Amino acid sequence: MKKDVRLALAQINSTVGDLDLNAAKIIEYVKKAKAAKADIIAFPELALCGYPPEDLVLKPKFVRDNRSKLDEIAETISDIVAVVGFVDQQENCIYNAAAVIYNGKVAGVYHKMFLPNYSVFDEKRYFAPGKRYTCFKYDDIIFGVNICEDIWYEDGPAKHQAKEGARLIVNINASPFYAGKFKAREQVIEKQAAENDAVISYTNMVGGQDELVFDGQSMVADDNGTLIAKAAAFKEEMILQDVQVNASAGKLLGDIIHLTSGQLHEKQTVMNAGVIPEPGTDAEIYEGLKTGLRDYVSKNGFNQVVVALSGGIDSALVTVLAVDALGKDNVTVVFMPSRYTADESGRDSEELAKNLGIKMLTIPIEDIFKTYLRTLEPYFEGMAPNIAEENLQSRIRGNLIMALSNKFGWLVLTTGNKSEMSTGYATLYGDMAGGFAVIKDVPKVVVYDLAKYRNTIGHVIPENIIVRPPTAELKPDQKDTDTLPPYEVLDQILKAYVEENKSVGDIIDMGFDRNTIQKVIKMVDLSEYKRRQAPPGIKITPRAFGKDRRMPITNRYREWLKG
Repeated sequence: MKKDVRLALAQINSTVGDLDLNAAKIIEYVKKAKAAKADIIAFPELALCGYPPEDLVLKPKFVRDNRSKLDEIAETISDIVAVVGFVDQQENCIYNAAAVIYNGKVAGVYHKMFLPNYSVFDEKRYFAPGKRYTCFKYDDIIFGVNICEDIWYEDGPAKHQAKEGARLIVNINASPFYAGKFKAREQVIEKQAAENDAVISYTNMVGGQDELVFDGQSMVADDNGTLIAKAAAFKEEMILQDVQVNASAGKLLGDIIHLTSGQLHEKQTVMNAGVIPEPGTDAEIYEGLKTGLRDYVSKNGFNQVVVALSGGIDSALVTVLAVDALGKDNVTVVFMPSRYTADESGRDSEELAKNLGIKMLTIPIEDIFKTYLRTLEPYFEGMAPNIAEENLQSRIRGNLIMALSNKFGWLVLTTGNKSEMSTGYATLYGDMAGGFAVIKDVPKVVVYDLAKYRNTIGHVIPENIIVRPPTAELKPDQKDTDTLPPYEVLDQILKAYVEENKSVGDIIDMGFDRNTIQKVIKMVDLSEYKRRQAPPGIKITPRAFGKDRRMPITNRYREWLKG
């Protein structure tokens, strides 16, 4: 016999450490779900404290406060089951936990068993693994609860909970975004549902947290393994989905907590959330960058941002993202021409600012540059101009834009992309100076793709910015290809080396020139000290710099010499 169960999946945007705000949001969504006659509402992993809380969980008071707030939430909940992620403590152990709340109290707690300790995850640093495959009986159904990584293991909690009689698995997540990741998630959920003959709901967090952004795309698969509901990407919302769940039969064994007096609601209509089509690659990356930028700015108490606009593609994309994320009234751009700045750079910058309806300040740096050169002349005498003079211009611009930041409280958005960050084609305390690196994990080729994509929505980036060969304009007739291979080649080598850990030999087998490969890898390896001093930026690839890729600065392993 099957029972009709109404699920509510609340993919909310939690703020790390803001227990009051997160609790208020949880209570608000519980009320909405109850009004819609939902039987069970699920919130994301660690929804109460935000994810990842990192070393906050090492503060005993933080853990106590988070538990006290959970109890306050529980007191407000009746006639609906709520699954809420929080940090639990038992004796001397801290757990990544899910509370099952019913009729004013925490009826039971599940502890995450599989703790990821790769990529951006450090959960074994903080949490102890759970040991119990706890299930819950509500009316005539049995459901299991597990957390994020748990669902990825074939012989994991879902299988054991299904053996205990669970025909509904409620999985809660804080699964960070990278382009295309949703496909892997869907395959896992569909396979687990089919193999365990159980309906599986997957509730994912949404919103930005430092370098990470969460895309939501919560979903439900029926017990045949068919995806029947999926929420939107990068949107805080609650979806409602009615599912049919096999009722429990026979003698109940194992670790099952009974939610006494619980009854499923009578439904007059059928709720079917439907499957929202996934966005295309350019669209999902663009929305991910927008979400991460918006939340970094707002959650850190800023109102306005400033961008150093050069007339190039990178600063143009960052500016457009800022306007789309924050609104045109909250974005200022600064154009700082030097003796090497082409007239077209100024014209293109003015056109972009006009198209977006934003304020552009023009601050020439020539006089300051002359003063620097005159000051250094006795020390540089007899030496040919080189990167020292080039970088002076970038650092002058960095000083000016940071002065504006200090004076007006604007957050400086840097404009370097992943190709530049990889190879060190950026100036410390110059174009790297700022508070947030929006496109830090976006390869140059993808920068162009995103600019073209944005122009399909509304043409704001001047065509000349897109077609013009990229240049830093720090010396006469400079082009990026003076220093770097063409980006179409460079980005493929970088992906192989940085994201896939391929060796020189592996990359040669892909068809690239040995000398080019060795040059690129040398630039990557010797630029680690720069990346350590760069501002945080949004992860959009499977392996970003920072938490994803942690290389020693002092490092004499010379892979480019080994081949």
